Amino acid sequence: MDRFDFTPYRRSTVGFDRLFDLLERQARANAGDNYPPFNIERRGDDSYRITLAVAGFKSHDLDITAQQNLLVIKGQRAEAEDKQFLHVGIANRAFERRFELADFVRVEGADLADGLLVIDLVREVPEAMKPKKVLIGGSAKPLTVVEGEASAAA
Repeated sequence: MDRFDFTPYRRSTVGFDRLFDLLERQARANAGDNYPPFNIERRGDDSYRITLAVAGFKSHDLDITAQQNLLVIKGQRAEAEDKQFLHVGIANRAFERRFELADFVRVEGADLADGLLVIDLVREVPEAMKPKKVLIGGSAKPLTVVEGEASAAA
Protein backbone atom coordinates (compact mmCIF):
# COMPACT_ATOMS: atom_id res chain seq x y z
CA MET A 1 0.00 0.00 0.00
CA ASP A 2 1.62 3.20 -1.21
CA ARG A 3 -0.82 5.70 0.22
CA PHE A 4 -2.73 6.00 3.45
CA ASP A 5 -6.23 7.41 3.31
CA PHE A 6 -6.64 9.83 6.21
CA THR A 7 -9.90 11.31 4.88
CA PRO A 8 -12.10 9.91 7.68
CA TYR A 9 -9.70 11.29 10.29
CA ARG A 10 -9.38 14.67 8.58
CA ARG A 11 -13.17 15.10 8.79
CA SER A 12 -13.34 14.52 12.54
CA THR A 13 -10.17 16.23 13.77
CA VAL A 14 -8.99 19.82 13.89
CA GLY A 15 -5.36 20.88 13.81
CA PHE A 16 -3.88 17.50 12.86
CA ASP A 17 -3.50 18.22 9.14
CA ARG A 18 0.25 18.80 9.57
CA LEU A 19 0.58 15.32 11.10
CA PHE A 20 -1.37 13.66 8.30
CA ASP A 21 0.65 15.52 5.66
CA LEU A 22 3.87 14.45 7.38
CA LEU A 23 2.84 10.78 7.39
CA GLU A 24 1.85 10.85 3.73
CA ARG A 25 5.07 12.65 2.74
CA GLN A 26 7.20 10.14 4.67
CA ALA A 27 5.44 7.20 3.02
CA ARG A 28 6.16 8.66 -0.43
CA ALA A 29 9.77 9.63 0.34
CA ASN A 30 10.78 6.30 1.89
CA ALA A 31 9.14 4.03 -0.67
CA GLY A 32 11.86 1.62 -1.79
CA ASP A 33 14.65 3.45 0.03
CA ASN A 34 16.18 1.03 2.50
CA TYR A 35 19.87 2.02 2.58
CA PRO A 36 21.40 2.10 5.04
CA PRO A 37 19.32 -0.25 7.17
CA PHE A 38 18.41 1.13 10.59
CA ASN A 39 16.62 0.41 13.86
CA ILE A 40 14.64 2.80 16.04
CA GLU A 41 14.52 1.74 19.67
CA ARG A 42 12.53 3.13 22.57
CA ARG A 43 14.75 3.00 25.64
CA GLY A 44 12.42 4.63 28.16
CA ASP A 45 9.52 7.02 28.43
CA ASP A 46 11.58 9.91 27.06
CA SER A 47 14.62 8.35 25.40
CA TYR A 48 15.17 6.78 22.00
CA ARG A 49 18.03 5.31 19.99
CA ILE A 50 18.53 5.19 16.24
CA THR A 51 21.09 2.66 15.00
CA LEU A 52 22.26 2.72 11.38
CA ALA A 53 24.38 -0.01 9.76
CA VAL A 54 27.13 2.01 8.07
CA ALA A 55 29.81 -0.62 7.47
CA GLY A 56 32.91 0.85 5.86
CA PHE A 57 32.15 4.43 6.81
CA LYS A 58 34.45 6.27 9.18
CA SER A 59 33.41 9.15 11.41
CA HIS A 60 34.81 11.74 8.98
CA ASP A 61 32.64 10.21 6.20
CA LEU A 62 29.44 10.89 8.17
CA ASP A 63 27.61 14.14 8.82
CA ILE A 64 24.83 14.42 11.42
CA THR A 65 22.74 17.58 11.46
CA ALA A 66 20.00 18.19 14.01
CA GLN A 67 17.58 21.00 13.26
CA GLN A 68 14.25 21.76 14.83
CA ASN A 69 12.13 18.62 14.37
CA LEU A 70 14.54 17.12 11.80
CA LEU A 71 17.57 14.86 12.03
CA VAL A 72 19.60 14.41 8.84
CA ILE A 73 22.36 11.82 8.52
CA LYS A 74 24.56 11.90 5.42
CA GLY A 75 27.29 9.51 4.41
CA GLN A 76 29.85 10.10 1.65
CA ARG A 77 32.92 7.93 1.13
CA ALA A 78 35.84 8.83 -1.07
CA GLU A 79 36.19 6.60 -4.11
CA ALA A 80 39.25 4.36 -4.18
CA GLU A 81 40.76 5.40 -7.52
CA ASP A 82 43.91 3.30 -7.34
CA LYS A 83 42.04 -0.02 -6.98
CA GLN A 84 40.72 -2.27 -9.70
CA PHE A 85 37.77 -4.33 -8.50
CA LEU A 86 36.74 -7.57 -10.15
CA HIS A 87 33.52 -7.65 -8.14
CA VAL A 88 31.88 -4.98 -5.99
CA GLY A 89 29.40 -6.44 -3.52
CA ILE A 90 29.88 -4.08 -0.60
CA ALA A 91 27.77 -0.96 -0.85
CA ASN A 92 29.90 2.15 -1.16
CA ARG A 93 27.22 4.60 -2.12
CA ALA A 94 26.43 7.91 -0.57
CA PHE A 95 23.24 8.21 1.41
CA GLU A 96 21.03 10.70 3.16
CA ARG A 97 18.58 9.52 5.81
CA ARG A 98 16.06 11.92 7.38
CA PHE A 99 14.12 11.45 10.59
CA GLU A 100 11.30 13.76 11.64
CA LEU A 101 11.54 14.44 15.36
CA ALA A 102 8.70 15.29 17.71
CA ASP A 103 8.66 18.56 19.58
CA PHE A 104 11.26 18.83 22.37
CA VAL A 105 13.29 15.83 21.13
CA ARG A 106 16.99 16.57 20.92
CA VAL A 107 20.11 14.61 20.04
CA GLU A 108 21.97 13.62 23.18
CA GLY A 109 24.97 12.02 21.50
CA ALA A 110 26.30 9.84 18.70
CA ASP A 111 28.84 7.04 18.53
CA LEU A 112 30.33 4.92 15.75
CA ALA A 113 31.61 1.44 16.59
CA ASP A 114 31.78 -1.87 14.73
CA GLY A 115 30.07 -0.43 11.65
CA LEU A 116 27.05 0.81 13.62
CA LEU A 117 26.22 4.48 14.02
CA VAL A 118 24.26 4.93 17.26
CA ILE A 119 22.38 8.19 17.88
CA ASP A 120 20.74 8.72 21.26
CA LEU A 121 17.74 11.03 21.48
CA VAL A 122 15.95 12.41 24.51
CA ARG A 123 12.67 14.28 24.90
CA GLU A 124 12.88 17.18 27.33
CA VAL A 125 9.58 18.95 27.79
CA PRO A 126 10.08 22.43 29.30
CA GLU A 127 8.62 22.94 32.76
CA ALA A 128 6.18 25.51 31.40
CA MET A 129 4.76 22.92 28.98
CA LYS A 130 4.25 20.13 31.54
CA PRO A 131 0.72 19.47 32.79
CA LYS A 132 -0.27 21.25 35.98
CA LYS A 133 -3.04 20.51 38.45
CA VAL A 134 -5.67 23.23 38.46
CA LEU A 135 -7.58 23.67 41.69
CA ILE A 136 -11.22 24.68 41.67
CA GLY A 137 -12.09 27.87 43.53
CA GLY A 138 -8.81 29.69 42.92
CA SER A 139 -7.22 28.41 46.12
CA ALA A 140 -3.45 28.15 45.86
CA LYS A 141 -3.30 25.12 48.15
CA PRO A 142 -5.43 22.00 48.10
CA LEU A 143 -8.03 21.95 50.85
CA THR A 144 -7.40 19.50 53.66
CA VAL A 145 -9.90 18.41 56.26
CA VAL A 146 -8.66 18.28 59.81
CA GLU A 147 -9.88 15.15 61.58
CA GLY A 148 -11.49 17.04 64.51
CA GLU A 149 -13.34 19.41 62.17
CA ALA A 150 -14.66 16.58 60.02
CA SER A 151 -16.25 14.78 62.99
CA ALA A 152 -17.75 18.04 64.36
CA ALA A 153 -19.26 18.81 60.96
CA ALA A 154 -20.80 15.34 60.72
